Amino acid sequence: MEMNTIMVVGAGQMGAGIAQVCAQSGFNVLLNDMNENALEKGLSGIEKRLLRAVEKGKLTDQEKSDALERINGSTALEDAKTCDVVIEAIVEKIDVKTKVFQTLDEHAPPHAILATNTSALPITEIAAVTQRPEQVIGMHFMNPVPVMKLVEIIRGLQTSDETYAAIDQLTHALSKTPVEVNDSPGFVSNRVLMPMINEAIYTVYEGVATPEDVDTVMKLGMNHPMGPLTLADFIGLDTCLYIMEVLHDGFGDSKYRPCPLLRKYVHAGWLGKKSGRGFFQYED
Repeated sequence: MEMNTIMVVGAGQMGAGIAQVCAQSGFNVLLNDMNENALEKGLSGIEKRLLRAVEKGKLTDQEKSDALERINGSTALEDAKTCDVVIEAIVEKIDVKTKVFQTLDEHAPPHAILATNTSALPITEIAAVTQRPEQVIGMHFMNPVPVMKLVEIIRGLQTSDETYAAIDQLTHALSKTPVEVNDSPGFVSNRVLMPMINEAIYTVYEGVATPEDVDTVMKLGMNHPMGPLTLADFIGLDTCLYIMEVLHDGFGDSKYRPCPLLRKYVHAGWLGKKSGRGFFQYED
């Protein structure tokens, strides 16, 4: 399958990062967001990151200019009519995603593949709302997208071999490493990571150790580059809670029960770095 134009739906941190990587890899990109302010912020962020890459000698000024020329903004999902692949990277809510996929299915050309960057939600359920379930697939990038090499490619129940092969090829074209995963709550990354973070929160909740000491144990004792509680703050505690709820609902196993302290922090608005406070405090 020939791929020339990619639409990325959602201009937040993940969507803008995906759009940047696609443009740097030679694809024409439509970065879509219904919110014009969010779209402008996403485009501005891409330009700033590319400029920093030039300043660090990782890109030439020409490469930066070429990448920016390949990116255009969009505020209408109807623009999917010109695209070969659509990668959705919006809020992690199944009802919102399925509504977007219904609209994309209506407007994208028949050959287009519809991919979701969901970190935990079922691909099969998202695919079922379209008339092309065999062309729906998960494409879970890691954050920050321009830096991290892994992409989980998740097959839904209906995903065809041809769709998988095309997205595998695209992932390689983006200089990423694909890993094939079957549709299961949390896939591999978050099924392994989130219970570890949740257990780290339990050690604080139960008074076993302070957040600082929990992170120190995991960094110096387990050679993790970042402690689990700092990582949770960077991910967003609301996101961590949501994924734990997906795991708990999906498996019905008490080992996935979100820690009460995690719920308390989220209800207090302590969401981590983005709110200025989580397990640690952050300045703007």
